Amino acid sequence: MTVLGVRGHPPIWNEARFGIELVSLVRDPVFRCEGVPHGAGQPVLLIPGFLAGDDSLGLMTKWLRRAGYRTFACGMRSNVDCGAAAIDRLTERLEFVAEREGRRVVIVGQSRGGGLARVMAVRRPDLVSGIVTLGTPHADPMAVHPLVVLQVAVVGLLGTLGFPGLFKKSCLDGGCCAAVREDLAAAFPTDVGFCSVYSRIDGIVDWRACLDSGAQHFEIGSSHCGMGVHPETYRLLGNVLPMLREARAEPADAVPSVAGEARLRGVA
Repeated sequence: MTVLGVRGHPPIWNEARFGIELVSLVRDPVFRCEGVPHGAGQPVLLIPGFLAGDDSLGLMTKWLRRAGYRTFACGMRSNVDCGAAAIDRLTERLEFVAEREGRRVVIVGQSRGGGLARVMAVRRPDLVSGIVTLGTPHADPMAVHPLVVLQVAVVGLLGTLGFPGLFKKSCLDGGCCAAVREDLAAAFPTDVGFCSVYSRIDGIVDWRACLDSGAQHFEIGSSHCGMGVHPETYRLLGNVLPMLREARAEPADAVPSVAGEARLRGVA
């Protein structure tokens, strides 16, 4: 139990590690793509987390390009829209990228963005070769710190009052997002790769909610917001993205995978 007593979370001030994690990344050889396999032009669609926009994954985008990947932003200024509406727009973007590149697409999603990526893979496995989710609470989207729950409530209230581009309170349990909720819990396609990255010192999301029965699990030592700038994340991406280029992956157990964690330690 933590000082705040929230679902066994570490204190939220663990998120203050972000600056240290950013500096560590810039100083790490992985940031210079040393030892990172070339991406061979694999298309990667990036989806930011709740309240964040494309710019939040800007550093990762530039790194992926240096590593030989073709990156595509999803066009979000802030990930706060109705889930159903967001999925519709993201699917259009996915279709565009897949048609333009002539191959299936890898999706990297942070936090809420990872949940949207999962839904897209369930609905369009023909267009998705694999997904990587960073700190995404797959088992329970509301397994988050109370301060984030408060933010969700405020956005939902504003959306309900008619502010455009915001989800409504009814999106949490109403009919508009019922299909999205079903697909968040649906069996994951066996021919689509799925890597779920989590951290036990995540100050926002309960790490246990990141465990998905269809995923291979990888543990890193990062804050929640810092997953997009943590050296371990980049080292992991450099090793797993090549495996997601083509149809692959067998469902992993719903516990942290020993093989997955061992592979991460082996490249650390």
